[in-house]
Amino acid sequence: MANKGGQEKTEKATPRKLRKSREEGQVAKSQEISSFAVFSAGMLSLLATKAFIGGKFFAFTQYIFLNLNSLDIKVNLLQMYAVKGLLFFIVTTFPFFVAVFVIALGANILQVGFKITPKALMPKFSKINPFSGLKRVFFSAQSFVETLKSLLKFVLIGWIVYSIIEGIIQESSQLITLSVPDILNFFVTNTVKLTIKLIIVYAVLAAADFIFQKYKFNKDMMMTKQEVKEEVKQTEGNPEIKSRIKSVQAEMARKRMMKALPTADVVITNPTHVAVAIKYDPLKNNAPVVLAKGIDNLAQKIKEIARENNIYIYEDKPLARLLYKACNIGDEIPESLFEAVAKVLAFVYNIRKKRKSIV
Repeated sequence: MANKGGQEKTEKATPRKLRKSREEGQVAKSQEISSFAVFSAGMLSLLATKAFIGGKFFAFTQYIFLNLNSLDIKVNLLQMYAVKGLLFFIVTTFPFFVAVFVIALGANILQVGFKITPKALMPKFSKINPFSGLKRVFFSAQSFVETLKSLLKFVLIGWIVYSIIEGIIQESSQLITLSVPDILNFFVTNTVKLTIKLIIVYAVLAAADFIFQKYKFNKDMMMTKQEVKEEVKQTEGNPEIKSRIKSVQAEMARKRMMKALPTADVVITNPTHVAVAIKYDPLKNNAPVVLAKGIDNLAQKIKEIARENNIYIYEDKPLARLLYKACNIGDEIPESLFEAVAKVLAFVYNIRKKRKSIV
């Protein structure tokens, strides 16, 4: 399982590749499931409607012979029989064909779901090219597998039909002693037996083929590590570009934070590694808001700006750490920290009043 680049396809197909293959009509679908559904629906429908079809056929035949009083066949009489024959065909076979169509459609929908794929309907030169077609038929692994499946079906179904017919021939010697209804019952019973056995064999073949098609599809859809990486780049973007964007966004957020920092009421520190700037405006917020926060070098920068703008720096190690972990920039402080922050703000406001009174 190597591609042109020599890499092995060891990775499962990504959702994007599976979605793309589905849009192109490439799905894990077993034709044997559809064939089994059509065959089973057809045979069971015939068995279920044999009385109805037989009654219609008897009535139609009776109508013809009762109205055929002489050998003088006229054109209008033939036209009448043709119309009656067409109506007979439509009435007796229409329910049968509808049932087969619905079952076949349902079998396909159950396998792959309902989805219209315009790409799959588009004509492709490779499909109509006779040379490509001959290559697919005679030289592809898929054609070889399909041939083997057909031979297996032929052998199994042929053997079952032969075994049933052999039994019928052996028992047919007793038919001369039976009445006409018993003879009819004999053939109907054996027909039902043959139908049921064929349906069972078809079901086993269809289930096996469905499992094989699923396995083959998943194997064909596998990707190399490089293909997965390329797809991640296409869906999520180049990691280097994303990293650069995040870096720019972080820098912009830091500039906004530093611009808002001079309006803070207090900076709470731990005191060397953590700094959190708090502001409380009762007209705008229900609780104090975190304007800025940082650790290590950024914490030192926050404290430096605080000193330049005469913002009080309050040292409280536990509170500083709790605020840093619990809040993002722009968040209101959680209710659990209301009391502790309120005490700090009250302390800071009291100092401000004292300073103003001195001035």
